[in-house]
Formats: sequence, C-alpha cells, structure tokens
Amino acid sequence: MLPTVSKGRTPSQNYRANPVFPQYLRRIIKWQQMDIEYTFWQMFHLCTSPKVVYQHTKYHKQTKNQWARDDPAFVVICSLLLAVSTMAYCAAYDHSAGHAVFVVISVLLFHFLVTGALLATCGWFLTNTYLREEAPNSHVVEQRVEWLYAFDVHCNSFFPMFVVLYVIHYFLSPLLVAHGFIPVLLSNLLLMVAASYYHYLNFLGYDVLPFLEKTTFFLYPIGFVIILSPILILSGFNPSRYFMNIYFSRWL
Repeated sequence: MLPTVSKGRTPSQNYRANPVFPQYLRRIIKWQQMDIEYTFWQMFHLCTSPKVVYQHTKYHKQTKNQWARDDPAFVVICSLLLAVSTMAYCAAYDHSAGHAVFVVISVLLFHFLVTGALLATCGWFLTNTYLREEAPNSHVVEQRVEWLYAFDVHCNSFFPMFVVLYVIHYFLSPLLVAHGFIPVLLSNLLLMVAASYYHYLNFLGYDVLPFLEKTTFFLYPIGFVIILSPILILSGFNPSRYFMNIYFSRWL
C-alpha cells in the first residue's frame, strides 16, 4: 500500500495546529523546567560564534522533531535582562518612579515582545510563502517554518543587539547624547553594527533550514544599513539623542 499523502496546510493552519505553543506558554511560570545554564551558553555564543548555536538547532530537530525551542528560558531571561537594563537607564535619566514603570513596561512589551512577534510573523510568512522549496514528489513530507522557530530566530538575533544598544550604549550614553560630531559618529556606528549583526543572525537562523532556498534575502537589509549610516552621519542625526528623547526628553 502506498503511503498516505497529507494535504498541504496553509501557514495559518500550520500555526494553529501546532500543539507545542500552549505547552511552551505553560512552562514560562515553571522555572524548574527551564535549562538556565544552556540558555546562558546560547547567549554567549550568539555574541561570539553564532553558527555553533544553529548547529545545535540541527541536533534539537533530530532529537525533538521540531526546529523551535520547547524551553521558554531564553525569552524569560532576555526579558529580565532587558528590564534590568531599562531600570538602569531610568535610574540615570528619569526622576519619576511612575514614568520609570511606564518606560520598563513599554520597552518590554513593544521593543521586545510585540515588535518581535511582528518581525517573526513577517519572517514566518515570507519563508513559507516565497522561500520554501517544493517537495520533489508527493511522497515526501512537506516541511514548513514553525512560527515559534521564527520567534526563536528573532530572539537569538535580538540578544547581541541588546548587548550593543542597551548595555554598551548605557555606559557610553553620557558621551553619545552630547552635542558634536563624535557623538553622532559613535552613535551611528553602534546602531549600524547592531542592526547589521541582527540581520546576519536572521540569515543564519533561516539558512540552517534545509528546505529553504534564497535565504540570502535576509542579508539585503545590511546593505541598506551600510548605505544609510553615512547619510545619517553627514546630516548630523544622532540616534542616541533621538531615542533617548522619546522617553527622557525632560531630563536630557
């Protein structure tokens, strides 16, 4: 008897049918089920040798039969680190406890979770719609990018950007928010490095999937960033002052 060929699902159907997501959410409040040590190992290597992290992603697929992490520890720890760094900014530049709470919540919700979900959805949709290889014959199981994996890719790419734009930037912020050409130059260089590395890690995350093609598409934004940076520098635009003024305009 020939093997049964399952009908291909649309990306939205594939996401709704994924039973991993509810389990993933339940584990967020269960610290004893999180692998904290492995998460910090991933964070370190994402900044130093990210290909090693995605090599382990292949092993995860072989053992768990899914590309996405089933452990929410990375998201939880990244959120905690982001909250701590934001509170450090508030301690340095904010004089209102109520406003500081607003800043921390808005950064966590919009800079990380909401924006991350939107970017992951865009990557998930683009890869499944335009970059996925067609199955060579009807007896091969059709593979699709899991939405949770697309969110993993965003989180992996976000962490080194967090180190540059939230941690290193914090210690350099007295210089970066000053007036003059040097602050403009350094601020734009930091932003260029962080944004370029973010898109490079996006490329690595999708390139590791064997059923995707033309993943160099995710490298194209790096060219745009490199072209835009000199224009911003020559125009005197200081991204540090701009973004800091959004939250701390009354105290800068």
